[in-house]
Amino acid sequence: MGSLASFNELGNGFSNNVNPLDPDEFRRQGHMIIDFLADYYQNIEKYPVLSQVEPGYLAKRLPTTAPYVGEPVEAILQDVQQHIIPGITHWQSPNYFAYFPSSGSVAGFLGEMLSTGFNVVGFNWISSPAATELESIVVDWLGQMLDLPRAFLFAGNGGGVLQGTTCEAILCTVTAARDRMLLKVGRENIGKLVVYASDQTHSALAKAAKIAGIDPTNFRAIKTKRSAAFGLSPESLRHAISTDVKAGLIPLYLCATIGTTSTTGVDPLIPLCDVAKEYGMWVHVDAAYAGSACICPEFRHFIDGVEGADSFSLNAHKWFFTTLDCCCMWVKDPSSLIKSLSTNPEYLRNKATDSKQVVDYKDWQITLSRRFRAMKLWLVLRSYGVANLRNFLRSHVKMAKRFEELVITDDRFEVVVPRYFAMVCFRVSPSALPFRNDDDNDNMRANEFNRKLLETVNGAGRIYATHAQVDGIYMIRFAIGASVTEDKHVLMAWKVVQETVDAMLNTL
Repeated sequence: MGSLASFNELGNGFSNNVNPLDPDEFRRQGHMIIDFLADYYQNIEKYPVLSQVEPGYLAKRLPTTAPYVGEPVEAILQDVQQHIIPGITHWQSPNYFAYFPSSGSVAGFLGEMLSTGFNVVGFNWISSPAATELESIVVDWLGQMLDLPRAFLFAGNGGGVLQGTTCEAILCTVTAARDRMLLKVGRENIGKLVVYASDQTHSALAKAAKIAGIDPTNFRAIKTKRSAAFGLSPESLRHAISTDVKAGLIPLYLCATIGTTSTTGVDPLIPLCDVAKEYGMWVHVDAAYAGSACICPEFRHFIDGVEGADSFSLNAHKWFFTTLDCCCMWVKDPSSLIKSLSTNPEYLRNKATDSKQVVDYKDWQITLSRRFRAMKLWLVLRSYGVANLRNFLRSHVKMAKRFEELVITDDRFEVVVPRYFAMVCFRVSPSALPFRNDDDNDNMRANEFNRKLLETVNGAGRIYATHAQVDGIYMIRFAIGASVTEDKHVLMAWKVVQETVDAMLNTL
């Protein structure tokens, strides 16, 4: 009976002759998708930047079960337009100023298409030699553009790898640091290992330390000050380390940040690395956002001192026009990663690996499987070249400087922290609001006013920005970096903010 039912199913609208990779159908549908996306980018300003849907909206629009018989791509794209796009927050909109950018480009998109189209699983060299070798080449290219010390390049016995995200890069390096230290002090002392960072460091570090088995009570988020632009003080680091050493603990790892999430603060690498070196610690430099700008000579000084670090990473998918995901990570000593992360089952053995003449990137990352990420970074580097990439970045910084000037010229507002790159942190000043009781209460009321301001601005859908709260101050983060943002979008955004403040002040 079961066989008869199966036979009837095949005869009623289901064909067992479908080719999932039919070249003609691939060409037809592929053109449709490209046209759909081209129209989307052409009309992207028409959509509210921040999705306006309510939680659970999509379940009310889509069927509760998958279709039994396949549907045409035309019908699927119609549903994408009607049901999916309303639930998208449009990261590529020129009016997107939230979080950090996820900048795209034609080259990045086409590289992603090639990567997806080949669909190779490049865990070791032999599984696709081009995937491995192109990756090694492009990370050295980018390392040279950043003027990284030769020790970080394959040309200098270091090397780079394309991870998915900074979270993965940090976890891999924490793990390598852990194992390197435990070889010296004994694995039974893992409970004594301590990880250090500033209180502005991305939460990915605390998560990585936890996964790597570091006692959560041995995570040090060292307080920073507004007077130091929220950079990590070398003196504060030294004090924290010496206190731990006196208590019998073992300093393990320091994460220094170039361009913190809340304020794009910059930790001073030279003195921090000097302190860490005294204790034999691993230093990782997280430049996820701001590292891209350092290909410009005028910004390179922000990573001065990187020669004292053990590893360095930036996200090409943030501000380097390469689609998500693509985190570029360099290490001075690849063997530290390999010792911690390698596995060598019999079914992966091959002559190339045994020869020790190739890179097997499976041993540089958490997972075994890996995508052909180098393809999209290669296309970005080749399509635009160093000169254009620098000019793209400079244009965003120039627009941020213009926005900062607009904030400064309106005495109702203040810039909360120095602007280093293309993000301005600002707020309506307490002095602009109709209360002057005491500093603490005024600041609390100012925080509430700015929170309501941002909520109102985002709710209108014309622009989207996000916030941070540091040293008790709630501020608006205005991050410029969308690939198609122009001066007119920045000026419009400022007008929206001013008009919203005008309306809010009139109701007080």
